[in-house]
This record gives sequence, structure tokens and C-alpha cells, in this order.
Amino acid sequence: MAMKIFQAMMSRRRFLQASGTAGAAGAAAAGVTGLTGLTQTSEARAARPRGETTITKNICHQCPARCGIDVYTTDGRVHGMYGSSEHPISNGKLCPKGHLGSYILYDPDRFKGPMKRTNPNKGRDEDPGFVPISWDEALDTVAARMNKLRDNNESHRFVSFYGRGWGASDAGLQGAFGKLYGSPNFSIGHSSICADGSKKAKQMTDGNSSYSAYDYANTNYLLIIGASFLESFRPYNNNMQQWGVMREKSPRTRITCVDVRMSPTMAAADRALYIKPGTDGAFALALANVIMTEGLWDKEFVGDFRDEGQSFKAGQTIPEGSFQENWVYGLTDWWNLEVKDRTPEWAEGVTGIKAEDIRKTAIEFGSTRPGIALFERGAAGHTNGTYNGMAIHSLNALVGSLFAEGGLFYQMGPAYGPMPVSPEDYMDDHAKRMDGRYPRIDMKGTDRWPLVGNMIQEVAQNHLNADPYTMDTAMFYLTNPIWSAPNPQVWEEALKDVFVIDTSPFPGETAMYADIILPDHTYLERLQDAPTYPFQGYPMTQLRTPAVDPLYDTKVYGDILIELGKRINGPMSDYYHALESTENVLRHLAEGFRAQPGDNGVNDFESWKEKGVWYRKPYHWKQIRGEFYEWEGESYSKKMTPAEVKQKLLKTPSGKFELRSRQLDEHADYIQKETGISADRAGLIQWLEPRYTGGKGDLHLVTPKTPMHAEGRGANLPQAICIHQPVAGGNDTVYLEINPETARQRGIANGDWVKLKSDVGTIEAECRYVASHRPDTVILPFEFGHWAQGRWAKNRGPGNSSEITANVSDPISGLASYYTGKVSLERV
Repeated sequence: MAMKIFQAMMSRRRFLQASGTAGAAGAAAAGVTGLTGLTQTSEARAARPRGETTITKNICHQCPARCGIDVYTTDGRVHGMYGSSEHPISNGKLCPKGHLGSYILYDPDRFKGPMKRTNPNKGRDEDPGFVPISWDEALDTVAARMNKLRDNNESHRFVSFYGRGWGASDAGLQGAFGKLYGSPNFSIGHSSICADGSKKAKQMTDGNSSYSAYDYANTNYLLIIGASFLESFRPYNNNMQQWGVMREKSPRTRITCVDVRMSPTMAAADRALYIKPGTDGAFALALANVIMTEGLWDKEFVGDFRDEGQSFKAGQTIPEGSFQENWVYGLTDWWNLEVKDRTPEWAEGVTGIKAEDIRKTAIEFGSTRPGIALFERGAAGHTNGTYNGMAIHSLNALVGSLFAEGGLFYQMGPAYGPMPVSPEDYMDDHAKRMDGRYPRIDMKGTDRWPLVGNMIQEVAQNHLNADPYTMDTAMFYLTNPIWSAPNPQVWEEALKDVFVIDTSPFPGETAMYADIILPDHTYLERLQDAPTYPFQGYPMTQLRTPAVDPLYDTKVYGDILIELGKRINGPMSDYYHALESTENVLRHLAEGFRAQPGDNGVNDFESWKEKGVWYRKPYHWKQIRGEFYEWEGESYSKKMTPAEVKQKLLKTPSGKFELRSRQLDEHADYIQKETGISADRAGLIQWLEPRYTGGKGDLHLVTPKTPMHAEGRGANLPQAICIHQPVAGGNDTVYLEINPETARQRGIANGDWVKLKSDVGTIEAECRYVASHRPDTVILPFEFGHWAQGRWAKNRGPGNSSEITANVSDPISGLASYYTGKVSLERV
């Protein structure tokens, strides 16, 4: 053994010596490996002197977390990036994919400049025939098309789609652009194929259409339902840091995780509960039943019975007027019409979780203060997702965690200064005439989708149906629905007769349908702001500063919009000439810091660039034992009135947490039509069965994001590919994870290729046994299955799971039901 180790450690120089002359060594290497050009040097080469290393402040783009990074550049080349120790989210740390930004910057498949299509035919197997053009030609081509639409009173047929909007200097410019141009479609976001379910559940209960901020460091109980906290829940990097804080503090935070599969979060939790997909709301309602019957609700926040001796008893109603509500609304109706019958025994039959485990979890959560119940797409990505989310969020109200220490709250915005000019001063007759004239092409805000924020997944079919009209031109920024939307085959058909503009720097699927490429910078080349996603509540905004000059002839998206705006006829052009550039916009925004300097000394644009982040602690409001207080400079000493609470915190019609949502009651007829819930019950937080899709499929399909998921971009990074699915062993592909017993019943061996069939399509994948998953559920992590995107992404691994996902959505939030599909399996 020792001799083998010694031989294995033999140096390259010994190898060359043992092989004879240098020429022999080179010939031998070429003969065995196919490598040529090996030469021998008689002495070591002197190291080339390195230039000065600069460190630039930037923000990671691998996920929405907005971690501050220090980018190291020497001789004009980026060679390292690390979490900034001065940034509150990163704290000197990064997640596994955060270090890969340089591979995105130097991706050999990047677009090198603007291009136009020469092949009029579009399809997967069609070469676009791109040829380089100048920026002037590209922008003039697009602007001429836009001006023609405007002249023909058809500006509404110009549609802009965006994904990960970062701040006021990119996606934040789109609202004014659409208003001035005269299109209601200039800001169709991807949120309805992302996470609108959790935002809508909170809007319907506490009045805030937002993700939550969490005080993990001070919580004593964390109940995670359908969220991959240690894989992809935002902000992932800081979540891992907070996990350490929660597990090391005294008392140690107790963590229960509820999911349909084994995951790193489930494995690390104190209690892991497997749940049937789509039944999370039933589980939460059973917890509420126990908390109330055991008398564990927070009486100072929720309220209490008027008379001593009264209590909640399972299966029994309480008299009208017997309960005095404090900061909740509709509790008596909620109990009498819904919760009284949602016992753990009932929930066991729905969820598959034992009644004993439900009761234990409820008593722990109800008696351990403070506590947090959080959820995401695992619970919300179903046709009943909003009701599931409302039921889970009601637990936070029952235990008094809203706006409390160790609880959850919402994010404050940054102290930005005003924009250089106001779009209201540049509205011409066309813009005024088109304002409100046409519905959005996704039908948001109409009788079809009255409550949603976006419905991007509906646009392709609406276009094909010419309902309400067709698209003439479509521009895409940081979104690729032709790959990621449910049933994206419809997008492939729809975009064949649309003039497509793609702004991605990478050759993705949407780019293959593009008529014009207007390539954005990669994030290490951008100057761009990014207010934080909900983090710890206090206001914070980051600034991307270019680490290097643009490698190629690309342009930051904000400047693309501004340059297009300058070319539109009429006063709109004057508006964008006044904006001038994204840098000018950012300088004006930073003027707001003079009156409210950051805790780190940032008080203008230059100090913002130097530090990379502006923030001001603390969060301004706190609920303490059923009373709300506002920060007054040194303490939470200003007691808030109910009117102030309604205006700033609980923004519902009642100014309270609504267990019976008045907003949903206002749409009772719509909800009855779409869900079958009787109109008199529409507003109640309640159990609604999910509608599973998939035709004759008998296995639930779940497509989670792993820690290496970079919103599609990671699929073309070899370093990310190698560790994308480490638990199941995927190092150059993604496996379909399946319970061994389930596989054997179907004659499927470990490593077999299978067909996954649904009612909308068929894909193939290689199986890997994972005994810790539910037998009725198969897992295919989401990232691969590209037919474009770059040399390493194209045609790698299994098929695209989106192609077997039906385009079915929650009627309230509009969130695509990615996790409600079922499939059948057969060996290839």
C-alpha cells in the first residue's frame, strides 16, 4: 500500500525523467491522451509580475438574495469573489454558487454584441442566422417598430416581460416607459410563475402583498412548511448563517419541517413530517384547532372570551358575541364554520401525517414563544395555494408573532431621492388616450383574473386565441418563459409570428426565437441598484459597481430602455433625454441619503459606490404584548393608534388580521365559480381540496430547486453542474429520485431510463433510488432539460419538467400550480 501511495505521489518532473526525453514524453502523452503541444523546459519559468489588485463592491446575481460581494480584479481580470464582511446579508460569506460569478462573466457562449435574425423561420431546430449589427441600427430598428405601432394606435401590442427585476434603475423604469408609450403591457412580471402565492395569502389576511421579513435570531420555534430553507429559500446564504444562530443559542430554536420529500432542511430539523402534496392547509387548520382547544392562543394579540369558563371545544360552536377580538377579525365565524371540525384525526386522513404528530407539533408551537410559521411554493404551488398559505399564516396570528420580536414583519423601502423628472409632465395625447383603453394581454384585473398580480403563463395562449388581442412585438428581460413556463410548448408556437427582442447576454431558448438581440451586461459589469428583498425589516439598498469594463459590446438594460425612449416620437423622447442614463438616475436616488445617512456612513452616490450598501437600523415598528409601538430615535416608545396600525402595518379593510378576508368576500361570486366554495364562505381561511393535473398519472411530481439552482443560468456552468444534485449522486446530470419500492412495483431498476407522461407531454429521465421519499411522489430537481442556453446546458440530462406541467393556476393568486401535477412512469 505504501508503495502505491508513493507511486501515486510521483511528481510530473519524475514522470518526464522516467519517460526519457522531452520529445518522447510529449509523444507518449499525445498517443495515450490525445493531448499535443507538451514541451519540456530546462528550468522553471519566472512568474509574470502581477499588477495591482482592486476590490470592487457588487451584488451577487445567482439568486434573489442580494448578497454583497467583494470582487477581486488583477490586470483587468476577475479572479475571485467573496462575501463582503461589511454587508448585513453576506457577513463575509457566500453560498456554494456565489463564487461562480466569474464563470458567468467569462462564459464563452455569451453574446458579444447586438444582432439581428436572418432566418425568418423559428423553431427548436432552426438556426436564427444571427449577424452582428451596431447598437444604433438595433435600437433604431426597434424604435421604428414602436413608433409605427404608436402611429397606428396599436401601442398596446408591444409587450414587455421581465423576471428578476433589481431596482429603480432597471425594471423600475418600465412603469413610466409603458405609461408614456401607451401600453398596459410594459411590465408583465414573472411573479405568477415564481412565488405570488405567499404574497397573496398575506395580502388577504394582513393586507401586505409582500414576502415576509423574519427575526430568526430571536425566535424559539420555527415551523417550516413547503419551503426549502437550507436549499433555496431567500436569502439562502443568510439563512444558513441564521440556522447556526438558531441552533447554537440558548434556548435552542426548535425546528419542525413539513415537506413531501426528504431534503437537507428535513434532515436537519428536530421533527420531519411527510405530507401529501397540496394538503398543507389541512395540516395548518388542525394545528389551529389544537392551539384553540388547548387555550394556547396569544390572548393579548388575538383577544379572549368575555366570560370566564368559556372555551373552544372541538365540534362545538361558540355563541355570537362571546369572544372579544383584539387584533383579529372574524374569529367566531372562522371557528364555527371551519376550524371546530378540523381536528388532528380529520387532518390525518387528508395529509397522511399521524394525528399524534399533528397534536404534538401544535402544542409545541402554541406554547413556545416566540414562534414563526413560514411557507413557500411547496404549499402555495397548487390550485388551493392561497387558502393553504392563509391557513399557515393564521398560525402566526394565533401565537402573536406578527411584528413581534422573534416573529415576522415586512420590509421597509430605501430613502431614495426623487427621479430627475416626472413622467406625468411628459404625457402626450396618445399616452392619455391609451391609458386604461385596453386590458393587459394576460387579463390581469379583469373578470377572468380579478385578484392576480401577473399572469405571464397565460400570454402565449391568449396570443394564439387573439383574446383579447395579439402581440406584435415582445421584449424579454431576465425571463425565459419558453423554457420555464408551464407547458412551454405553447410559447414555442406563439412566438413564431411575434417580433421578439431578447436582452439576455446568453443564448437561451427565448433568444433562439429573437429577431433582435440587445444583450445586457453580466452582473460584474453593471452599475445597478437593488433594494433588498425582505430581510430583517430595516431599510437597505445595494449598488452593483462594475468590477471590469464591459468585455463585449453590451449595454446595461436600464440604458437600453433609456436609449429606446429617446427614439420614441413626441415628449416621451424629452423625458428620456432628461433621464440621460442609469448613472444619472442612480445619482438622483442617492441624494435621499443626505437627509438619512446610512449606519455605515453612506450619504451620497460616491460613498454608496465605496461601501456597496446603504442601510439604517432598526425596523420602525414592534408589537409588544398586543400593543403596537413606533421607534422614536432611541426606543419603541410611541404607542400607535388603531388608525396608524391600519395605515402602516395591518393594511386590511378592518385594520386587523382577517381570519375572514373581506377582500375575498368582495369577490365571493368569482371564488364560487372558480372553486366551488359557496359565496357565503369565500372569505374564510379554509380547507379547499387541490385539483391534481396529469390525466391518468398516479405519482405526484415535484420539481424543487437545489442550492446550485441559479434561475436557469447555472445550467451552463460546469462547476455548478458537477454538484447540482450531490445527495442523489448527480455530478453531470439530474436524476429522477424515486422511492425504491415504488420503482420495483413498476419493474424499474436503479439507473433505468423512464418516460414521465402527463396529459400535456412526455419527457425522459434516469432514475435513482432514494428510500427517504414518499412512495407516491417522484422528485426531479429543476434546472436541466435545456435545448439552448450554451454548450454545457444544451441537451444535458433529463427532459424539461415544464413540458409535462399543465398550465393550471390558483384562481386567487394566479400562481402556476407547478407542484399539483401527477405523472405515470414506464421504462424506456
